[in-house]
Amino acid sequence: MNNSVTNTARLLGAGLRALLVLTLVCGVLYPLAVTGVAQVLFNNKANGSEIKADGKVVGSSLIGQQGYSLDYFQPRPANGLGTNSVNTQYKLILSGATNRAGDNSELIKWVREAKAKVVKDNSTADYKVRPSQVPADAVTSSGSGLDPDISPAYADLQVHRVAERNALSAAQVQKLVDEHSEGRTLGFMGEPRVNVLELNIALKELVSKS
Repeated sequence: MNNSVTNTARLLGAGLRALLVLTLVCGVLYPLAVTGVAQVLFNNKANGSEIKADGKVVGSSLIGQQGYSLDYFQPRPANGLGTNSVNTQYKLILSGATNRAGDNSELIKWVREAKAKVVKDNSTADYKVRPSQVPADAVTSSGSGLDPDISPAYADLQVHRVAERNALSAAQVQKLVDEHSEGRTLGFMGEPRVNVLELNIALKELVSKS
């Protein structure tokens, strides 16, 4: 009987020591090591890919923003976004897709209205946008509704309007777009893109110097 109790106590003690060691290694040391490596080697990404302007964080390069005036470059539409109705203590925006099929009448209506607006907004006194020039990302939202990038074609389409509204030359604004255009990742992944927030920050700096 005593041997049985002793063996049970030993097993419990060994199990407890194993639990403490694993908790220390997996719950404390490993997370600290991963966090430390991430902060040293990937500091910007580990902290949310923050973008700063005027010495303060104004957003993330991974999350698109809405609400820019026509003085600035416009992002993709965000028809899939919803609003938080559960925990109303916080004003949250919920990402998501519109979930409409390509032949859905409501989606077709959205696209037609969006295309007409893009043509109207971006046509200036000396530059008229043709409907055939409007790229798909100018009239459709992404799967998340939070795409931070637009295509170089959509950025180019907005150059004349942005230049006119900010008293800049089209060449100045086009140069800005070209400088912020990125190719495919590793040369074959994804699509060429322009980060809207970064482009608008550069635009604001250019206007302040003009």
